[in-house]
Amino acid sequence: MRADPREHVHEHEVKELLRAAGVPVPRGVVVPCGAEGPRGGFPVPGELAEPLVLKAYGPGLVHKSEAGAVVLGLRAADLPAAAGEMRARVPGLAGFLVEEQAAAGVELIVGLVRDPAFGPVLLAGLGGVWAEALRDTALRLCPVSERDARRMLGSLRAAPLLGGVRGRPPVDLEALVGLLVAVGGPGGLWERLELGEFELNPVIATPDGVTAVDARYLPGGPATPPGDGSTGGNTGGSTGGSTADFLPLFEPRAVAVAGASTARPNFGNMFLGFYRAAGVPLVAVHPQAEEVAGVPAARSLAEAGGRVGTGVDYALVAVPAERCAEVVRQAAGVPFVQVMSGGFGEAGHAELEAELVAAARAAGTRLLGPNCMGVYCPRGRQTFVGGGLGPPGPVALVSQSGGLAGEVIKVGERRGLAFSRVVTIGNAADVTPAELVRWLAGDPETRAVGLYLEDPRDGRELYEALRALDRPAVLLVGGRTGQGRAAAASHTGGLVSDRRLWEAVAEQAGAALVSSQDDLIGVLAFFQAHGSRPAAGDGVLVVGPSGGASVLAADAFDAAGVRLDPLPEGVAGELRGLGVAASGNPLEVPVGPLGRPGLVPDVVRAILRRRPYRDVVAHVNVPAFFTYGDAPQALYACVRALAAAQDALPRTRVTLVTRNGECAPAGVEDEVRRVAAAAGIPVYRSMEAAAAAVAAGGRHGAA
Repeated sequence: MRADPREHVHEHEVKELLRAAGVPVPRGVVVPCGAEGPRGGFPVPGELAEPLVLKAYGPGLVHKSEAGAVVLGLRAADLPAAAGEMRARVPGLAGFLVEEQAAAGVELIVGLVRDPAFGPVLLAGLGGVWAEALRDTALRLCPVSERDARRMLGSLRAAPLLGGVRGRPPVDLEALVGLLVAVGGPGGLWERLELGEFELNPVIATPDGVTAVDARYLPGGPATPPGDGSTGGNTGGSTGGSTADFLPLFEPRAVAVAGASTARPNFGNMFLGFYRAAGVPLVAVHPQAEEVAGVPAARSLAEAGGRVGTGVDYALVAVPAERCAEVVRQAAGVPFVQVMSGGFGEAGHAELEAELVAAARAAGTRLLGPNCMGVYCPRGRQTFVGGGLGPPGPVALVSQSGGLAGEVIKVGERRGLAFSRVVTIGNAADVTPAELVRWLAGDPETRAVGLYLEDPRDGRELYEALRALDRPAVLLVGGRTGQGRAAAASHTGGLVSDRRLWEAVAEQAGAALVSSQDDLIGVLAFFQAHGSRPAAGDGVLVVGPSGGASVLAADAFDAAGVRLDPLPEGVAGELRGLGVAASGNPLEVPVGPLGRPGLVPDVVRAILRRRPYRDVVAHVNVPAFFTYGDAPQALYACVRALAAAQDALPRTRVTLVTRNGECAPAGVEDEVRRVAAAAGIPVYRSMEAAAAAVAAGGRHGAA
């Protein structure tokens, strides 16, 4: 027998919970050991229809099939002998459960598990012996709606089995949706159980309904309502729904830097240089010097405001980890303190991190970090990157990695992104991603939000904040491919992984989820260009030269989960008049140095007159324009024509792909991006990048 160290609830007791919740279970009877009657007879009511199933229950007996504690297809007369053999195989039994054997059907798994960051999670998928073999499952955070339940089932690879295949009738989908909502919906079992893990496997679905054939429940801690902040591990000031005023963080009246040296340049000196170049009022904190690198100095953070003639709203601390708490304790009157230094919880020194949080609380300041680079806001002259400030814009970024945030800023601005607020949070010991997302939801300067996360200590709060966000968001999550819950006793626990959880968070919150830094930048560029454009219709139309490129474009959009619908009926004749064969979508349109610049816009308008497409993706092969010399005017003319088309089509989102753009002479790509950006057209170098961005835009609906 495989025992589990946690005490589990016996199956017949779990099924009583299911009956009370309205979940169908087989009819049956419980026979405790010693209650079999004379000569081992079983007191089985006559109304139980054969064939019957015999199951044992007892301490530690979680996986009955593996232990040989389940026998199917029995008659009532077979029960005594089957029970005797079972006792011999499985010592220490407490009793037996005799049930009617359910009719054959599609076997599914339905489970609940408590994730340490996100709280209760519902799982559904192909069950029985296939649960772990095929791992065809879907997740949603509780509570789920009927729409969530339908989308879960529709996302399974086994979804065709539910609709009926090879002459088999479809299952009762309404009953299956009802079961999922009864378990994981508002008022469902998840609210009454102490998770742990809870699993129904299999649930048999037939045309006549659903039946939870097997059930197991391993209690955990007491049930916790979602959104109370207790599902994470944050040690600081997240307040479970309230939001601080973060404007002084991004637009401080003055900045103090603690840790710069008068003798040997260090990170503190580097930041003094960045802030001097940005022109923000600045003071250094040094125990002896009157000035550091030409910046007036104060003895402590408490004295810093007097040196600049105005209040200090933001202090950067770059001293060794063991000295940070001492510096932060002096920050009374400074709304925000950022600790750049590492060597705290991420390095195994949780006690230093706890001391730092306590120091911030004692000073009445909010703590950013530790182990983070800081804040970037061109509008507020806030920066942690060299090379000057870029233009202010509508894109915000919250990142647990300062290095990655710096790369997104530099590469993003090179590609035309303009940032409203960028904040790095490192260990997020106090200020959390959820708080920042809630504040950004009301920030008039921000129209799109990107996040890079590794360990969101406020997972449930973050999820709720994303659900409430009224502007597009994109998530990049590090570490999604790590081992899931390898030590879990149930199939459900083993099937819940970080990757699948984040997919569920993004799906339910209406956010995009990407897998690379390049796609994060690309999706933010799409949101910046099209985030406020009210799109009409649905679907995606792809047009451009080269049959091979069109085939690969179809593959790229399919891989991104975007369907390319056929061209509308009746358009072939008009396209022939333009010299274009209506070959399908993607549509091959000759574009090059000898072609007419307005051909692509004319083709697009002809198609859109018959059917509105939400997105149009035009692609060009850049080297083709330089086959007959290196004059870029023909390429520019095509881009200007496309820009004019976007201006004339305010309810269609146009995207440009400059394939092989690195082959263009220096400066050409910059000019292409400038012309396109002026019309609100994002530009990508590959069809894969464009497909990821368009897919993200589609998930955000018409926004």
